[in-house]
Amino acid sequence: MGQPHFIVFANEKGGTGKSTTAVHTAIALAAMGSRVAALDLDSRQRTMTRYFENRDATMRRLDKALPQARYAVLGDAEPLEKAIAALGEADVIVVDTPGRDDPVAREAILKAETLVTPMNDSFVDLDLIGQVHPENFKVTKPSFYAELIWNSRTQRAKATGKSVDWVVLRNRLQHIDSHNLRRVGAALDELARRVGFRVIPGLGERVIYRELFPKGLTLLDFEHLSEVGIGHITARQELREMVSGLGIPGVEPEQKVA
Repeated sequence: MGQPHFIVFANEKGGTGKSTTAVHTAIALAAMGSRVAALDLDSRQRTMTRYFENRDATMRRLDKALPQARYAVLGDAEPLEKAIAALGEADVIVVDTPGRDDPVAREAILKAETLVTPMNDSFVDLDLIGQVHPENFKVTKPSFYAELIWNSRTQRAKATGKSVDWVVLRNRLQHIDSHNLRRVGAALDELARRVGFRVIPGLGERVIYRELFPKGLTLLDFEHLSEVGIGHITARQELREMVSGLGIPGVEPEQKVA
């Protein structure tokens, strides 16, 4: 058996859609036929775990199987390696970290083969990765977090000889062009060249994501939604493009998300 591919969702800032993106990625990969396990490192909020629990409850209520990941939440003082081993065999392990600086999250980042940093499309969130000049919006220097990721990637490369694919997701992208959209994009592109990450579109700002949570449903579950509009269809396409953009080994871009 090959080793699982670790996808770690990490951002020390809360409210970036990290858990929602992690859940949708896990379910999308499961729908494609991958054996997916998920580990929630935030034992206090447990957002990802609650999402999967709600999904299990919906499956029981409907008496129907839906694509699902095996999941667990890291217990207090539980070693990370022990929690990973308890997940069993998997092709992909999705890890959701807390929205704060956390020693276990740093440990998980060292295991990442695909490191995903979701961020809202604003200079407030961009500040986590790099600082910009207040007048011309040019990048002045990478942030402490960017340096942390750089050091983690260097450590992993020395220890394993493997590189880390760092992906920054632009969540809550505006659907109309604006000065802010272009300026944030330009600053991200400059930082990407300096620090070494890829930028891909994430999930847009849509009420549907908040409505799906209580039932644990995703945009892949159209047949179980009370109504489906143009916004749902557009959001589903965003999800497909995001998962394809992550470039997970063994998941071909042309594979269709069911």
